[in-house]
Amino acid sequence: MKCAHCDDKMCREGKDCAGITDDINYEGNELESMKISAAIEARYYMQKTRLEEIILYAKEMGYTRLGLAFCVGLEKEAKIIQKILEKHFDVYSVCCKVSSIGKEDYDLEKLHPDTFDPTCNPLGQAMLLKKKNTQINIIIGLCIGHDILFTQNSDAPVTTLIVKDRVLAHNPAGAIYSGYYLKKRFGITSDIN
Repeated sequence: MKCAHCDDKMCREGKDCAGITDDINYEGNELESMKISAAIEARYYMQKTRLEEIILYAKEMGYTRLGLAFCVGLEKEAKIIQKILEKHFDVYSVCCKVSSIGKEDYDLEKLHPDTFDPTCNPLGQAMLLKKKNTQINIIIGLCIGHDILFTQNSDAPVTTLIVKDRVLAHNPAGAIYSGYYLKKRFGITSDIN
């Protein structure tokens, strides 16, 4: 499959290009999630922010306990997000540096070689949110790789609110919207108008 290179997108017109329609069956909690997602899109298209959509989704799913797995570099943002979400839910947050495990414990490369440099702890974040029985966990700026480990080890479903991108103010899509950056860094021109 190389859907990104397909100019026709006949799937938008009902064509089963992949031949998998008969093999897919949404039911139970997955079907409920699909219904709620479709309702949010249909009712609030271009009207709600991602944060507002998360609130709507969690309420419609009947979730009452939300978890935040955040990067210490976005602690101010996490605090604001937690305050907003606490108006509607019980919210538990876990910083990436939880338990203060030194990078030398796992022979990891250090950002600051001559000082104590704690590693991020996505497994610890997942473990602590599991103990709080969160029903959905929200990533706020975890590092690449750490976000993957957190997602793989989370008992609750995971969504991302903020993706870390230190260069582009946590807006990774900015790299593909800048014709100059695309040409200079990746040697390609943009087809995005």
